[in-house]
Amino acid sequence: MPTILVTGATGNVGTELISALANRGLTVRAGVHSLIKGDRLRNLHPELQLVELDYSKPQTLHVALTGVDRLALITPFSEDQVEIGKRVIDAAKQAGVQHIVRLSAAGADAEPGIQLGRWHREVEQHLEQSGIAYTILRPGSFMQNFVNYNAESICHEGKLYMPLGEGKVSYVDARDIAATAAHILSTPGTEHYGKAYELTGPQALSLHEVAAAIGQATGQPVTYVDVPEEAARQSMAQAPAWMRDAMLELYSLSKAGYTASVTNTVEAITGCAPHTIQQFAHDNCNRFKAAH
Repeated sequence: MPTILVTGATGNVGTELISALANRGLTVRAGVHSLIKGDRLRNLHPELQLVELDYSKPQTLHVALTGVDRLALITPFSEDQVEIGKRVIDAAKQAGVQHIVRLSAAGADAEPGIQLGRWHREVEQHLEQSGIAYTILRPGSFMQNFVNYNAESICHEGKLYMPLGEGKVSYVDARDIAATAAHILSTPGTEHYGKAYELTGPQALSLHEVAAAIGQATGQPVTYVDVPEEAARQSMAQAPAWMRDAMLELYSLSKAGYTASVTNTVEAITGCAPHTIQQFAHDNCNRFKAAH
């Protein structure tokens, strides 16, 4: 029975991936920055192995990777994300890991691409040159970001604020990314080795359509408000400059229509159609409703 380590285990995709792997009866190890944060995962999955993972402490990487056969490599959105990715790959090679599934981002291979993509591509290339069998997943924007970043204004104002104009985006549910990764990690054989897969939802959506789906699910009207770029920049004034610039560049790409392509990869690999925005909104409708 292979042992699978998931880094970034308490994030959007990591949490879902732990569940998807645990439900398959595999030996699963969750790398968490704080064991207290990991307790919620272990309450859901008592068989789960929890390990502390501090990327600045090589010893924690060594311990977490000992005895691991396969690795789901999910790194934080941070200024040192490239160094973290490379460090984990090097430690995995030293530990004898046989297969790495890397969570990258859509368009990482575009030239010249955007900064976010270039960061992801640098880690991809390090992995490709490591000598370890690999599979790269390149998902589009997560549907879960509407819960994480827009729920407050949707709840209290019935407004979805974003600087995307009329641009359409093929938003993907983190559950579908996790299901794809779980399938690949639990499949014996080499059919997914050396492959890079673009993962999207079933359709490209404008934010008017996203707002309508959320409004339909909650029974409360939601409207999309297109935010001018300068206002978006000011609203992100508290964020570090590298993060603000990277996000605004991604928004402008989406506004121009470059993030609208749709693939059938999720269904081709998992055998299940990806979640629609209507299903996502229905499953998360309580997150978008103001508490009365």
